[in-house]
Amino acid sequence: MAEIKPMALIESMKKKVCEHSDVYFRTNKQTGKVTTGKLCNPSEKEPSAAQIATKARFAKVAAAVRAVLENPTEKAKLEAEYKAQHKYGSLFGYAMHKLNSQYDQNGDPING
Repeated sequence: MAEIKPMALIESMKKKVCEHSDVYFRTNKQTGKVTTGKLCNPSEKEPSAAQIATKARFAKVAAAVRAVLENPTEKAKLEAEYKAQHKYGSLFGYAMHKLNSQYDQNGDPING
């Protein structure tokens, strides 16, 4: 089977082509492989209370992670760990993974 090399325009794409499109593009930063996906049958229901709570927790933890990344010493420490691993494609994603367990169900820091 032949290997397909996408044209340069597609290699640089990410997310959606336009707001009306349901096709998403993603480029793996380590391998350079471009993948696409299509959003099929999106939910039209109102989000449940659990989904709203999860979204609020994520927002609180993400804000806390951004604050940690603004601290130069913490950022340098996380950057060194990030460069030594290959699972996460961004420093923010790696920091979310590392620091997520330090927050409770409401997104508040766990003391201790």
